[in-house]
Amino acid sequence: MSNLKLGYVGLGAMGLPMAMRLATAGHELTVWNRTAAKMDPVVAAGAKPAASAKEATEAADIVFACVTDTKSVEALVFGENGVAAGAGTGKIFVDMSTIHPVEAQAFAERLERETGMKWIDAPVSGGTKGATDGTLIVMAGGDAGDVERIRPYVEPMAQRLTHMGPIGSGLASKVCNQMIIGGTIAVIAEALNFAHRFGVKAQDLPDCLKGGWADSPLMQNHARRMAAGEGAKAKEVGIGNYLKDLDIACQLGMATGSPMPVTALVSELYRLTGQQKGDTGQIAPMRLYSDEPL
Repeated sequence: MSNLKLGYVGLGAMGLPMAMRLATAGHELTVWNRTAAKMDPVVAAGAKPAASAKEATEAADIVFACVTDTKSVEALVFGENGVAAGAGTGKIFVDMSTIHPVEAQAFAERLERETGMKWIDAPVSGGTKGATDGTLIVMAGGDAGDVERIRPYVEPMAQRLTHMGPIGSGLASKVCNQMIIGGTIAVIAEALNFAHRFGVKAQDLPDCLKGGWADSPLMQNHARRMAAGEGAKAKEVGIGNYLKDLDIACQLGMATGSPMPVTALVSELYRLTGQQKGDTGQIAPMRLYSDEPL
């Protein structure tokens, strides 16, 4: 085991199980969360509690974080008693949140300029189950040497870490991930509705298509839930948070001159469902067609 010390700040639905993976792997870990009680299970697993993000950063060589959005990351890093206040040359901040990649580039430049601490954007895919099981997919942006330095410490949390390019590249890759997920869910909802109206047993469609080219984890998980008329599950990504990602995609499409007609439509489908049906998570588009099991 390397003697590098780790920190984890932000123990939400994703951060808590990821921090638990680091603690149970035997790493020397210091944690902080705004709601102190959320630190208890990680501390029980061997981590040390900190009184602030600053204190957690002072105690660590590599600091991981996972919070909700761009403003939350900015406050966590540059706010009072934040990561920047405890930063220094030789340290690395690994942001596993999903935020705007251009903002991340600006934050990274500021953190290194003001403190000497390096930044890696390392958003994840796999949800809370992947975080709990240590099977997340991590897409990283940053200096190649820095990415290799953090790789051994990402291993307890993820099945794969891929270096995608300079700062912002991990987040741009996560944008692609969200575009594909949203578009797939939207067309699955259309297909289930059509199948049901034609007289097909829509709930059997995932079994019918299993192993074929239309199959995917979304077909086997979300399609079954949509056909069953389920709403959002606890800890699932909410419509608001998912719309944040799709809106980032559309903004970047305009900024780079990349046409995104499908993603733009999908984002509006989610927005419409949220307004009409409330927050039903990633499977929301099905609610535009049916509130009942198919």
